[in-house]
Amino acid sequence: MGKNEWLLYVALAGLSWGTYVPLIAYGGKELSGNRFGALLCVGIAYVLVAIALPLFLFVTGKEPWPEMKTTGLTFATLAGLAGAAGALCVIFAARAAGGHGSRESLFIAPLIFGLAPIINTVVSALWHPQKGQPFHFGLDMPGWKLWLGIVLVGAGAALVLFSKEEAESGKSPAKPAAVVTVPEAKT
Repeated sequence: MGKNEWLLYVALAGLSWGTYVPLIAYGGKELSGNRFGALLCVGIAYVLVAIALPLFLFVTGKEPWPEMKTTGLTFATLAGLAGAAGALCVIFAARAAGGHGSRESLFIAPLIFGLAPIINTVVSALWHPQKGQPFHFGLDMPGWKLWLGIVLVGAGAALVLFSKEEAESGKSPAKPAAVVTVPEAKT
């Protein structure tokens, strides 16, 4: 794929994270409204993707074993903890908003994914870890485009929320689907 291969992975990450909130909200609803059941399923998926896959690649020699440094293990684990805490917060946000399908639940994903790049940029502007020096800080502001970007993210989130609300207000409640039963074959 060449030098632009990273764009494919960016698009796939966006697709994954963009569908995450609706999927976990609906999954929790289908699990008797038990959002922790949905979180357990997320954990199982993490075990498969984040534990089984790397172990397979290391054991088969397709990827080299990393050097197990305390600092690397600590910060990589903190990243996982941040991801898991984010998943938990999505569940609490959906519950507090009234559950899947509530008016307020429509705001969750756009607000999270509008806020996340702003926080990422601010952290990256302040924290500049170097190899062996994880607590290297300094102010490195990108300039006026950062502030314009923050305003545009806010405007974009507002437009997304407005358009979702507008689309939802024009819909009538969905009619229940007809249930067709197929008789079992007698043997």
